[in-house]
Amino acid sequence: MTSAPRKIVLDCDPGHDDAVAMMLALGNPAIEVLAITTVGGNQTIDKVTRNAQSVLAMCRREDVPVYQGASRPLVHRVESAPEIHGESGLDGVELPEPGAALREGHAAVAIVDAVMAAEPGEVTLVGTGPLTNLALAVRLEPRIVERMAEVVVMGGGFPEANWTAAAEFNIWVDPEAAAIVFDEPWPVTMVGLDLTHQALATAEVEARVGAIGSPLSDFFVGLMGFFRMAYKESQAFDDPPVHDPCTIAYLIDPMIVQTRKAPIAVELRGEHTVGMTVVDLRGPAPAGTHTQVATKLDVDRFWGLVEDAIRALSDAE
Repeated sequence: MTSAPRKIVLDCDPGHDDAVAMMLALGNPAIEVLAITTVGGNQTIDKVTRNAQSVLAMCRREDVPVYQGASRPLVHRVESAPEIHGESGLDGVELPEPGAALREGHAAVAIVDAVMAAEPGEVTLVGTGPLTNLALAVRLEPRIVERMAEVVVMGGGFPEANWTAAAEFNIWVDPEAAAIVFDEPWPVTMVGLDLTHQALATAEVEARVGAIGSPLSDFFVGLMGFFRMAYKESQAFDDPPVHDPCTIAYLIDPMIVQTRKAPIAVELRGEHTVGMTVVDLRGPAPAGTHTQVATKLDVDRFWGLVEDAIRALSDAE
C-alpha cells in the first residue's frame, strides 16, 4: 500500500538549485506541488518569478500555479547573487517563454489559503530562498502554525557559511524573517550548508543525467555547467553544491537525510554575525524542541532521485 503524496507549497527564488528542486518535486510521485511561490533573492522578484514559470514550462507542468511574493526583505536592503546565478538568475540555458499567466494575489496570501483550505497537518511548506514570504504568511494568519505539517528550510549552517564569514545567503538576506520562522512553534527542519555541501554536481552526475537525452536533461546539464563555473570562480568549488533539492529529497525519503534535534536561533544584532544560525549541539535537545538540523546526506540515493525525476518528466514530454 502506497502512502498519499506529501502536499507542499514550494517558496523559492530560482536560481539554478531551485530549478533542480522544482524538477525533483514535480517528477517524484511522493510529492504533490500545490503551488510555487516566489521571493526576491538570487535575483530580483520579476526575474525569479519568470524563471519559475520557465522551469514549469520545461517540465510540462504549467498546471501548477505560480504566485509572486515579496520583492525585498522585511528590514534590510535588496540583495541578490548575480555572481552565482548570473544576470537572469538562470544563466547557462535558453529559457522558454512561460505559457501560463501568474495567479492573482500575493504569495503570502496563497500560502495561508493553501494551509487553511487543507486538513490540519496536510501541507508542508518548503522554503529555498529568503524566508520573507513565510514570515509574512505567519504574521498574516497565525493559525497556520498549528495546521502546518512541517516547515523545511534550505538555509543556514553550523558552522558553515557562504555569504559572510558567519552567514548563509538565504538567512543573511532577511534575518528578521528567518528569526520569525525559526521561533514559531511549528516543526522546522533546517537543511543547511553542512548538508548541502555534500550534494555536489560532479561530472559523473552530469553524464548520468545527460544520458537521458531529453530537452529537460540537456537543460539540467546547461544549468550545472554555468553553476560549476560560477562556484569555481566565486567560492573555489571544483563541483557546485546543489543545495535546494536536498529539502525535497528529505521529504521524499527521510532516510536519505540524517537529522538531529537542536535549538536554533538567528543572530540579528552582531556586528560581524548578522544572519548566523546559532545551533545548540551541546547535548540532547531539551524537551519540546521543535527544530532540527540536517547533518548527513546519502549522496548516491539523492542523485538517484534527481535522475529518476528528470527521466520521469522527460518520458512525459
